[in-house]
Amino acid sequence: MAPNNNFSWTQYFPPKPRYTIEDIPVSLQGKVYIVTGANSGMGKELAQVLYAKGAKVYVACRSEEKASQAINEIKQAEQKQSSKGDLIALSLDLSDLRKVQAAAKIFLAKESKLYVLFNNTGVMVGDNNNKDLTPQGYKEALWVATAKSDSEPAGSVRVVWLSSFGLEHFAPEGRGVDLDNLDHHTPKIPIERYGMSKAGTWLLAVEYTRRYKDVVSVAINPGNIKTNRARHQGIALKLIAGAIVYPVINGVYTQLFAAFSPEVTTQVDWTKNWIIPFGRIAAFRPDLTKATLPVEEGGNGNAQQFLEWHEQQVKDYLQ
Repeated sequence: MAPNNNFSWTQYFPPKPRYTIEDIPVSLQGKVYIVTGANSGMGKELAQVLYAKGAKVYVACRSEEKASQAINEIKQAEQKQSSKGDLIALSLDLSDLRKVQAAAKIFLAKESKLYVLFNNTGVMVGDNNNKDLTPQGYKEALWVATAKSDSEPAGSVRVVWLSSFGLEHFAPEGRGVDLDNLDHHTPKIPIERYGMSKAGTWLLAVEYTRRYKDVVSVAINPGNIKTNRARHQGIALKLIAGAIVYPVINGVYTQLFAAFSPEVTTQVDWTKNWIIPFGRIAAFRPDLTKATLPVEEGGNGNAQQFLEWHEQQVKDYLQ
């Protein structure tokens, strides 16, 4: 485990959000968004905010039943506002690449544009055995998704990747992720596996933005939010987390800042910065920058290798 050399109270006790619903565009009519994990917590509230602004929102959940239930609840909550938006159920079980492939085909058959992909789905700490392995043999917390390029103004097409405090607390020094232990042949305790998943999310975000210069790809720490993400934690961690959590909407504000703020651009060096609660650009642990750069630029190429490893795992599902 990496030494906790960058503990920051400002991420645990952030100032009040300065970028809220009032700051995003008045109307999102005609815009298309995907929100994963949209049946509860931040995902559901985020989908409701976008829908209320007139957006077409793909409510991506593990099952169509969960998505349909979320849609009904969102519409009921917004029925007095007469939204001109649209909510579409998308069955997207990220634990099975076959189902991810099927969901992608459904989306691509319906849409030619995607403005923001919110990679909102996630789990906290799992158990110590292999019960949470996917059908392809991977841990649930490690996934990658992509966004399509668009002809919109520079910086308006974005991918928002939800990481967490686990990035800076548990990422191995200078690497982010141990590439020689991606299959966990050397067992790690749940909290370290959690940290690895969040560091991995960040690595994918920075490598994605290096490859696709016209897309803003940014990792965020939404904050300690009161959601059901802690469902796999032990009693002690639940008690600690419960003492310093904030309302769900605060985490949504962090995502809205990442998705819409004019401060978030391709000009920001995302190999050195990310977004912290509740909507602020900040530098992350300086040693981790080495992992974001290829060898020829003075880094160790970990981000590049990590994304290439993912591409190998999903290549059979990209037809």
